[in-house]
Amino acid sequence: MKLATFLYKQKSLIGAVVYDQVVPFDLQGSLNMMQFLGGGPNQQKQLQEKIDSGKDRIDLADVKLQASIQRPGKFFGVGLNYADHIAETGLEKPEYPTFFNKQSTCVIGPGQAIHRPRVSEKLDYEGELGLVIGRRCRHVTRKQAKEVIAGYLVCNDVSVRDWQMRSHTWTLGKSFDTHGPIGPWIVTPDEIGDPHNLFIKTWVNADLRQSSNTKNLIFDCYYLVEYLSTVMTLEPGDIIATGTSSGVGVKMNPRGYMKPGDTVRVEIEKIGVLENPVIEEPDNTSIIE
Repeated sequence: MKLATFLYKQKSLIGAVVYDQVVPFDLQGSLNMMQFLGGGPNQQKQLQEKIDSGKDRIDLADVKLQASIQRPGKFFGVGLNYADHIAETGLEKPEYPTFFNKQSTCVIGPGQAIHRPRVSEKLDYEGELGLVIGRRCRHVTRKQAKEVIAGYLVCNDVSVRDWQMRSHTWTLGKSFDTHGPIGPWIVTPDEIGDPHNLFIKTWVNADLRQSSNTKNLIFDCYYLVEYLSTVMTLEPGDIIATGTSSGVGVKMNPRGYMKPGDTVRVEIEKIGVLENPVIEEPDNTSIIE
C-alpha cells in the first residue's frame, strides 16, 4: 500500500495511491497520517476495504501530493552510514550510529521549493531511504523492528554545510526551513520486501550525482530502530533518514552545491521519486506573530 497525504479541493486528506488514482480514507479529513498510523491494523484494514470496493477514487492528477507526514514528532538523520560516503570524507568507520535531529519545521513535500538560505551558498543534497515508525515502542530488539516500521519513503537530507560544521550535533545545518523534503508517499513493508536491497539515485538537473544501493548501509534499518529505542520511546510518524551515499556536492571539485534554478531528484527502487526545485529564500520568510 502507498499511503499518501494530499490536497484535494483545498482540504488535506490521507489515503492510498492505486496506480494513477488515490483512494481517500475519508473525504472529511478526520485524520492526519500520524493519527492514521497510530490507529494500527484496524484503520489500515478499513482503508484496504475502501480500495477493494472501488469507490471514491480520485485521479492522481487532480490532487497535490503533500509531505507524507507534515509535522513528525521526531525526525532523525544518520551520519556516515555508507562505506563509500565515509571513503570520500576521509573519516573512519563509526563504531556506533551517528544520529542528529532535523527539526520538524524543515519538512516539505514533493514539488515544494527548497530555499537557498540568505546566510549561505553551501547548499547540499543527500538522497536517503527514510523509515517511518508505525507503533509506539521502546526497547525493540532487532528481530522485532520489522513489527514497528509502518513503511518507507524517500528523503532528501538537505544540508547547509558551513552551518552544519558550526555545531558538533550538526542540527542547525540540517534544519533550515524547507530542508526536509519527504515523500512522495509511504510504501508499506509488504510492497518493499527487503529494505536493504534497493537502488537509490540522486540527480541535480540531468546530472546523476549519487548512485548506490541500500545494501551498502553500515547500520541497517532494523539496527537503527533497536539502537534508538534503547534510549527513547518511538511513536507513530517518527522518521529516521538512514544516511547518504557518496556523491554529495561538498566533496566534488569544484563543489557541486545546489543553486537557484536547479531541480534535485531522488529516486528509490520500489518507492518512487521525490523532486524539488531550488529557489532563493524569499523575502517574506521573516515572521513575528
